[in-house]
Amino acid sequence: MDRAAPATDVMPGAAASREPITPSPSSRFGDWRLAVKSIIGFWLVYALTVLVRALLGGDIATVLLNRAVTIAVGVLLTFGIYSAIAGFGQGRSTRRRATIAFAASLTAAFAQAGVLMVADGLMRRPQDEFRFQAREGFVVIQKGLQIRIERAATEPLVLTLPKIGELGRHDIFRVFADATVVWLFFFAAWSAFYLAVQAQAETLDARRRIAEAESAAQQAQVRALRYQVNPHFLFNTLNSLSSLVLADRSAEAESMILKLSAFFRSSLTLDPTADVTLADEIALQQHYLDIETVRFPKRLRVEIAVPPELERARLPALLLQPLVENAIKYGVAATREKVVLTIAAAFLEPDRLLLTVTNRPDGKASGAVRTPPDGGTGVGLTNVCERLRARFGNRANCSFGPRKDGGYEVRMTMPFEPAPAPAPEASAAHG
Repeated sequence: MDRAAPATDVMPGAAASREPITPSPSSRFGDWRLAVKSIIGFWLVYALTVLVRALLGGDIATVLLNRAVTIAVGVLLTFGIYSAIAGFGQGRSTRRRATIAFAASLTAAFAQAGVLMVADGLMRRPQDEFRFQAREGFVVIQKGLQIRIERAATEPLVLTLPKIGELGRHDIFRVFADATVVWLFFFAAWSAFYLAVQAQAETLDARRRIAEAESAAQQAQVRALRYQVNPHFLFNTLNSLSSLVLADRSAEAESMILKLSAFFRSSLTLDPTADVTLADEIALQQHYLDIETVRFPKRLRVEIAVPPELERARLPALLLQPLVENAIKYGVAATREKVVLTIAAAFLEPDRLLLTVTNRPDGKASGAVRTPPDGGTGVGLTNVCERLRARFGNRANCSFGPRKDGGYEVRMTMPFEPAPAPAPEASAAHG
């Protein structure tokens, strides 16, 4: 018979909390909710095993009462382990915290074993009766600390086992060592679980902060590029308007002011860091081209070639604006010939979009379109390429250069990411 059973009966278990709680770097006990939930979970599993064991016997109340002491002391000691890890391990390395956790678990195991050995003399023994047949033919009946051996034609032999306090020092030490090992594994299991969840939370928090930093840097970059584009466009437009006024073309100047107002009314409502559909971007550029058509009524022809299936493609707002400006500046304003400005879109692959902005001579005129000088498109083309990289990373590409027919072309490739189709209710309302 194992006389140490009253002090060492245990079924270690674990219950994991699913709620991700990030430890607060500014507070030693910032993750106390995680600690409380995990401690309750561990000891709840132990309590369930005790309950199942008690239901198999006849003296359920005594078993549960005895184990209630074990659970109460164990919960307090587990909180002590957490306090040691949180108090002395804050800001330490994982190895240092693991060392603190092991030392605290060993201390708690000593304390648990000692408390239960002292309490063993005060606990009632369950009155369940265990009966089995020995190989020698005797019937052995155990009830509490009493063992009764029934032998044929002989008076039963009754033995009473000693309590732990009645054992010799060597035996007491052995019982204490056995109990300590059992409880060390239990407390160490909780410590390992807690440290693992804590390390995972710290890793996720570090990843989140890195992602937020990258996102903030990307948004700042996009905003900075957008703010460079806006003054460029405004400067060119006001230059055109000034030329009309000086030429006493007041009707055309008035028309340009109205179109400029429509353009700004559309563009200023856009989120600088948001995407727009290709259809919306084309519509916005059409406002700008209407302005330039007033300035160059006989020299500018606009062609838009965007298939309906590509109109929902998403791209950064005002991405085409500097390209259209450059096409006007270097393709139309620099020549007396008629120029065709084309904005075209096509599928490069099933999941990739090819977007081009081209200015070329109209008809048989050769060399009518002037190639931009070196550095002359720094604010325009450079910003477009930078915005594409900021938005799509290495999944996008931007190239530009003169055409064989004397024109100039900018080619942009990017992932085809269609915007969600409008809800039927919204379409009906707009209709």
